[in-house]
Amino acid sequence: MTELEIETPHGPARAHVHGKRGTTGALVLGHGAGGGVGARDLVAATDVALAAGLRVALVEQPYRVAGRRSQAPAAQLDAAWIAVVADLRRRRLIAGALIVGGRSAGARVACRTAADTGATAVLCLAFPLHPPGRPDKSRLPELEAVTVPTLVVQGESDPFGMPPAAPGRTVARVKGNHSLSGDLGAVRAAIEEWLSGLGEPTTRTGAPAAR
Repeated sequence: MTELEIETPHGPARAHVHGKRGTTGALVLGHGAGGGVGARDLVAATDVALAAGLRVALVEQPYRVAGRRSQAPAAQLDAAWIAVVADLRRRRLIAGALIVGGRSAGARVACRTAADTGATAVLCLAFPLHPPGRPDKSRLPELEAVTVPTLVVQGESDPFGMPPAAPGRTVARVKGNHSLSGDLGAVRAAIEEWLSGLGEPTTRTGAPAAR
């Protein structure tokens, strides 16, 4: 594993890069608002991606590197993320097709910046569709703006809501809540299946996704 600090417009970020150098194809993941890159679902996604032959970079936003718990504004998160991905490419620490993603707030960042980072797919772990109890404050437009294949892995009892499936967007419903720790085996299986195909969107209840 390689750990390095990367300068961004809002202070240094930190990247933890796993896998063999020279690997073609990469997954870059961001953390949630109050958590870090050690979250169990991020670790599970890392393990699956490495087994699939991808290189994986786990990115800590500048506010976390600085020791702050309070999340930075969205524009700062996005600018820092774009800078990190560009730097990883410049250093040739990632190459080839790029999947971006993250858990919760990190998934939102990945969606908002998918075009700017040149992503070929997006992986969302516990996408916060709306604040708890506030479905009127939907963030669905952030998902709908993504034009590349997308996987959303969501806990069935997540108080942040359940995003809908759509053409190009697979929604995997798993046991548990926003932490996605209720059934990590199901989380891994959903990611593994999606990575192996990146094909027909489905909702993991046995039925085709709504169109």
